[in-house]
Amino acid sequence: MSRTRNNPLADDLLRPLFNTGVWFYLAVAALGTVVLTGLTAWAYQMWHGMGVAGVNWPVFWGFHETNFVFWIGISHAGTLISAILRLVNARWRRPVTRCAEVITVFALMIGAIFPIIHLGKPWLFYWVAPYPSQGSIWPNFRSPLVWDFFAINTYLTGSLLFLMLPMIPDFALVRDRAVGLRKRIYGLLAMGWQGTTQQWNRLEAAMQIMAIAIIPVAVSVHTIVSFDFSMAQVPMWHSTIFGPYFVAGAIFSGIAALILAMTVLRRMLRLHDYLQDIHFDNLAKLLLLMALLWGYFVTAERITVWYGNEPHEMAAFWSTQRGLYSPLFWTMVCCNFVLPLALLPFRRMRIGFGAVVAASGVVVGMWLERFLIIVPSLSNKQLPYTWGGYTPQPVEVIVMASTFAAMALLYTLFAKVVPIISIWEMRVGNQPHPAATAAPEHELPELSKARP
Repeated sequence: MSRTRNNPLADDLLRPLFNTGVWFYLAVAALGTVVLTGLTAWAYQMWHGMGVAGVNWPVFWGFHETNFVFWIGISHAGTLISAILRLVNARWRRPVTRCAEVITVFALMIGAIFPIIHLGKPWLFYWVAPYPSQGSIWPNFRSPLVWDFFAINTYLTGSLLFLMLPMIPDFALVRDRAVGLRKRIYGLLAMGWQGTTQQWNRLEAAMQIMAIAIIPVAVSVHTIVSFDFSMAQVPMWHSTIFGPYFVAGAIFSGIAALILAMTVLRRMLRLHDYLQDIHFDNLAKLLLLMALLWGYFVTAERITVWYGNEPHEMAAFWSTQRGLYSPLFWTMVCCNFVLPLALLPFRRMRIGFGAVVAASGVVVGMWLERFLIIVPSLSNKQLPYTWGGYTPQPVEVIVMASTFAAMALLYTLFAKVVPIISIWEMRVGNQPHPAATAAPEHELPELSKARP
């Protein structure tokens, strides 16, 4: 038995990795079934062509693009929030950072799949990569697909580094407890970590550099996603407000997703001592602030369109205010603005059921917002003879449902193999430096070579 077994903090946070209950297998089986159903629906779409989806002239974008923008927005929950909290040295962030950073990586992976799903020949997706073909023809750099390729891959690479770096000391902890094949795997992941002063200093420097670098990358990514729309001559798309509007909406939906993820983790893994009321209170305050900012952007967008009073713009405008899409629009307003303002000003609601209700409403409302940005504008283009409609088909609905199951499945598997709360960061919160511990050597053997 490893000497680290006398560390109560590690005992508690490593418990899910070594003790597996029947609920884990049931959850993996149920979520895996939904994901396989979605993959089957995608295979059906590839076999029969895009005609089985609801997209058609003039609405060539539908559920797939809605989910693309939605998941890229959700990805801003982790890395951006975590980086900002690290830079300002907010002490309450420590149990939250890894929960948030994991959302970023998985949401980016899921979101990046949707442009490929939408391609008529998805096996040729590599054509968007910037390399000359046999005919020396480069990709069209004016295509949003190429912009998204650069943006998503840059953000995904940075987010993976930002997630993996602080996991190294925790991998070493698991390595010292595990046996057999698991010990060898975690030994490779720990990359020779021994907790020396030099290693700690390098880790801290790397985390500081990544926290500074990832913020502009995160902001630029969703700005580039907004360019997919604002660069097109489509009613209510050709707008200079879309960059900050999309970034604010991404952070808004990301905070809501983080609150929901933390609520599930707190209950299922019995982490009440770590994910405390103060964490939900602070995140709910941020959610309330972003609800006000989101309301400002939506109002500004609608007022400028109404004041301009251009016929083709007004057709799309009125379709969302009192036309076919008005029920969805006012549902979105209630979910994203009315519900947070009604629940979150009160502390009892921020640390209780009210935060979960508000966060759930925001997730639904932000998905509706993405849908209302895309479909009404494409349905009401400049000339009336180009007007049309869009009705989602079962294939699109099944694929969408499977992505939510995929997110839950990936999160469940991650929590099974990696401590979902950073153990060493929790210890740092109570002492000046992880290497400067007054604990006995047997309590943290991986720090035994560190400075006194």
